[in-house]
Amino acid sequence: MTDKRRLVFSVLKFLTSEMESKDLSDDAKESLEVASQCLQSAYSLTLDDKHLTVSKPLDEIFKTATASEPLHKTGPPSAADKEEAENLKTEGNNLMRTEKYPDALLMYSKAIEIDGGNPVFYCNRAAAHSKMNNHHLAIEDCQRAVDMDSNYSKAYGRMGLAYSSLDKHKEAVDNFKKALELEPDNESYKSNLQIAEDKLQTMGSPGGSAAGFPGLGGLTGPGGMDLGNFLNNPQLMNMATTMLQDPNMQNMMSQMMSGMGGGMPGAPPAGVGA
Repeated sequence: MTDKRRLVFSVLKFLTSEMESKDLSDDAKESLEVASQCLQSAYSLTLDDKHLTVSKPLDEIFKTATASEPLHKTGPPSAADKEEAENLKTEGNNLMRTEKYPDALLMYSKAIEIDGGNPVFYCNRAAAHSKMNNHHLAIEDCQRAVDMDSNYSKAYGRMGLAYSSLDKHKEAVDNFKKALELEPDNESYKSNLQIAEDKLQTMGSPGGSAAGFPGLGGLTGPGGMDLGNFLNNPQLMNMATTMLQDPNMQNMMSQMMSGMGGGMPGAPPAGVGA
């Protein structure tokens, strides 16, 4: 049991270092925190149990142990299997063009069953997932694709689109940048990167505070409107200011407040001097 506890302690140290990384989103770090707490509870140990420390960090041990071990892939398919998988992929592509996304997804999955080492099949299936609004599954397939081919720009681009659809704009920016590193002249990646950067600047991360008004992130108004984002949108704020300076608009607002039984809380009734 001592060896297991030392291993778990090393995992906890690794999780702690990852939580301090700038490469992960706040959501990802929160998930790691939960994982750390579960491990500590399951094995009755904490990060204060320094006697379980080993000489090297876990990621270094793993890197050394797997240095000469390539990423495991399924056995190479026969030429006939490869041809069948390619035909299934082509059929899936044709179904995508006619917007039959569930059927296309099935074709890509069948191709993967035959040739699970082809990153293109995962990337194409990710596109089908995204069309069906299954963006988390799209991200998983894109990640599988880049695990197999770290220079697969299209997989990074599609992963960026999936993150954008989930309003995870930091992750989207990171993936579009990686895609552009691999294809510097791709106009689509440039455009998507600019859009993601603009959204990251104006909206920030989901659940975060609005940039100019700390504490308002996630605050909602009528109809679910995000007041934090509203207050940090210069165009909307200028429009609202202009409207409120209009005497006719002021009169209409006063009538509306009077009709609701009074003015704003703590303010004198409409039409009454201070």
